[in-house]
Amino acid sequence: MPQQPDATSSIFNRLRPRLIRIAYRMLGSVAEAEDIVQEGFIRWHQADRSEVRSEEAFLVRIVTRLCLDHLKSARVRRETYVGSWLPEPIFDPSEEETDADITLTLMMALERLSPLERAAFLLHDVFGQDFNEVAQAIGRDPASCRQLASRARTHVQQAKPRFPVSDEQGRNIAQAFYNASRSGDMQALQALLADDVVMYADGGGNRTSTINPIYSRAKVGRFFDGIGRTAGYRFSPLLYEGLIDGLPGFVTTEFDGLPQTTALEIEDGKIKAIYIVRNPEKLRHLQFAQAIPGGSA
Repeated sequence: MPQQPDATSSIFNRLRPRLIRIAYRMLGSVAEAEDIVQEGFIRWHQADRSEVRSEEAFLVRIVTRLCLDHLKSARVRRETYVGSWLPEPIFDPSEEETDADITLTLMMALERLSPLERAAFLLHDVFGQDFNEVAQAIGRDPASCRQLASRARTHVQQAKPRFPVSDEQGRNIAQAFYNASRSGDMQALQALLADDVVMYADGGGNRTSTINPIYSRAKVGRFFDGIGRTAGYRFSPLLYEGLIDGLPGFVTTEFDGLPQTTALEIEDGKIKAIYIVRNPEKLRHLQFAQAIPGGSA
């Protein structure tokens, strides 16, 4: 007997958070992930569910294949993207993602993989599907999926920090970086940075930002020193302090009145990479500031 529409919706709504997480990790965009999952919902309603053995496997397969199709056009768009491309920031990764250590750093590593490698790795290593399920989701045989996940795993392992920072140390360094970079204390700032630090800033052509990454402690220091000397610059109010895509960081309101997220990759007690998102299109889903834990109206 066919399921009633309310039962169908109930099944989908129960699985929707997991589907959103899969789509976001595939695409790096909250808005695109939500659009993909909504399309999956439409296809779920249109499908003949009498032959569906596992609702979750069926929906994961739909969403994964929609993501793979979407990535074909997304890669073309990113080739013409103005400046550095960074994933949209999120603040509340699930326990399964935290356990797998999927951070912004690793999402950048995933971005360098082929769509199939990324899908195989995420579905198996992060979301716990066996390779038979992965094979059904991406349309490859299980042996090929093992190879895809293995290649992806090698890249991901290379991107993981050798000595992960504790939450407390991460908060302390992020707070110190915020104070030093905003106050103009260049000596304190330089002491926080690794010699080979790199800074990425994503303005997307919609907001003033650096076009290319900035490398080295000296050049990153000069960048922030220059900002502090800009006419009309003021100390940026904090909206949030905590994890951003698994990395310590903070959200500020900048002198143009718009929000900005800053996430820090820390290794051996030094800041190895700085990830700044300024593109307003990537910050709309955060609904500043009331929706952010610790934020102020």
